[in-house]
This record gives sequence, structure tokens and C-alpha cells, in this order.
Amino acid sequence: MIVSIASGKGGTGKTLVATSLALALKVTMPVTLLDCDVEEPNDHIYIRARLLRTEPVNTPVPLVDESKCTSCGMCQDVCAFNAIAVLGSSVLVFNELCHGCGACTRFCPAGAITEAPHQIGVVEVGDADGIRFIDGILTIGQPMAPPIIRQVKKHTGTEGVTIIDASPGTSCPVVEAVKGSDYCILVTEPTPFGLNDLRLAVETVRELHIRHGVVINRAGVGDAHTEEYCSNEGIPVLMTIPLDERIARSYSRGVPLIEALPEYQARFLALYGRIEELVA
Repeated sequence: MIVSIASGKGGTGKTLVATSLALALKVTMPVTLLDCDVEEPNDHIYIRARLLRTEPVNTPVPLVDESKCTSCGMCQDVCAFNAIAVLGSSVLVFNELCHGCGACTRFCPAGAITEAPHQIGVVEVGDADGIRFIDGILTIGQPMAPPIIRQVKKHTGTEGVTIIDASPGTSCPVVEAVKGSDYCILVTEPTPFGLNDLRLAVETVRELHIRHGVVINRAGVGDAHTEEYCSNEGIPVLMTIPLDERIARSYSRGVPLIEALPEYQARFLALYGRIEELVA
């Protein structure tokens, strides 16, 4: 089972749900937790992960031999991302724009272009008291998160459950993180902003044909429009977590929810049980 956790809006509580679900399930089955929010991974704080090894993530970028280059401009013409430009007798390569597709290398008639590795981040592999834990870290200044997310997802578990914590929003990194999931939990809050971005997240997972349900965090802070929307759209509300000062205080200290409030252990086990019923 692969369960991804996403949200249209940042700050709704994805990490709270992801880490709590992982900690609750580890007593019943093998658990792998993948933190695919590679621009700001923080799951390791709440599960107290121990780092075992680090793996570099590289993308291939063009390396031009100007002694062979004829300045024909073919590389510039075939690049869909404007990552290479021919200016007179010089060729400029913009590594941050390159998607590593290899078109410039393939179509260069003079054979002047080869590929060189360009590191854009790392993948960290660790353990957290029985939870297999993997996260990715995008190097500051690098714009492309999906290649790192793909490397993180190569560590998807073959037994038990794999939980994928995606980044907020509905952009390419989120799509890369959640695609291939058996089920996606969309975490939201009952506010106008939360509902607006939930709608966007629902459209995204529907386009990807991923079954999905909603967890409403901070229930009681807003209105009933989110539940009305879910009811009208036939989206199951899997769980509600009330606005509770005890949760906020423990979370701000890096204390996991089910450690601070042990009654949530059973609630998250029930949440997973509901997902199993919906997927079956």
C-alpha cells in the first residue's frame, strides 16, 4: 500500500498526519516514510530519525567542446527549456534550466556536446525506531525538485505501507510525489483559503486518477463549507482533528502527536483501516 499525503495549501498539517500515521502503524506492520517535500523536509524532527547514509542526486547537463562546435544553433533550436544558447562562436549553458532530456547531445551534428553530472541535492536514508525513513534535500538555488523526488521514491517499501509526505500546492513536485499512490489523503483546514486550495488539490488527484479522501485539521476554527463541499463531491472525510492548544504546544516542541496525546494512536489506526476499506 502506498499512501500519499498532500494539500493544496501550506501549513494545513500534512507533516502532523504523515508522522502520526507512520508512528501509529509501525507497531502493526513495516512502515516506510518518504519525505518528498524536498525544499523543506521536516518529518525527521518528529520521528527522531537517525541518518545512516547520504546519496547525491545528479542531473545530466550539456558539456560543449567548442573546438568541435560549428555554431550551427541546432542545440538551441531543439532545447524546449531555453537552457542552451548560441551567441556568435560561443555556447552558453544554463544548468539551472536544463531538464537533462539529452536532446542537444542527440541532435548536435558535429558531436560537440557530451553530458556531465550536475549535483542538485541529496537523498538521506535513515531509520527511526523501526520506521524506514528517506528524505530529499534540494540544494539552495536549484529550481527543480522532481528529480530528487524520483530518487526518494526509488526507496518505496516492498512490504507493509509506504507513506509519502508531499510538498504543499499542486505544482510539478506534488504531482511527482503523489503519482502512483494507491490512495491520497488531502489535509485541509475549514477556512476559505483551505477550501479554495482543497478544490485545486482534488482536481489534481482526479486528473491523476488517484482515490482520495480528506482529513480536516483544526476543526472548529472556521465554518462547515469544507464538509459541505466534500459531501457534494462524494469525497469521504476520513478524520477530523480539532483545534487544540495541546496539539499546538507539543508540535512546536517537536513532540509527535500520538506521544503527546496517546488517544490518537487508535484514531490513526482507524484512519488507515478506513483507507484499506476504500481501496479494497
